[in-house]
Amino acid sequence: MLKALIASGVAVSAVALASPAQADGFYINPEYNGAFSGSDYGGGVLDGHVGFEAGAFYIQGGPSVLMPDGGDVETGFSAKTGVTAPVAENFDLYGEVSFAKYDGMDAGYGVKAGAKYKF
Repeated sequence: MLKALIASGVAVSAVALASPAQADGFYINPEYNGAFSGSDYGGGVLDGHVGFEAGAFYIQGGPSVLMPDGGDVETGFSAKTGVTAPVAENFDLYGEVSFAKYDGMDAGYGVKAGAKYKF
């Protein structure tokens, strides 16, 4: 399963990189997130997302590998979408919703909202 997941990620990446003129708005976003509670490491997640961005909107998704500390590695799928809205010249608001699903586990959802001030 993991070999197929890696092979599909490599294939999608190769296609996107081989034709950048035709991939306007598309991007690749590999991302690792680790979790700690104090000095205790809880595990991590490695996402291999392919996404599309148009103006202030983006959507991305792909294979996800869940690596809990001391637990079994699980493969699944994760995705997120979001938008940024300029409020003033130096001030933006943004929001994002996310989803992750692994075999034998309930789906996980996330919501993020925030503001960015540019100096």
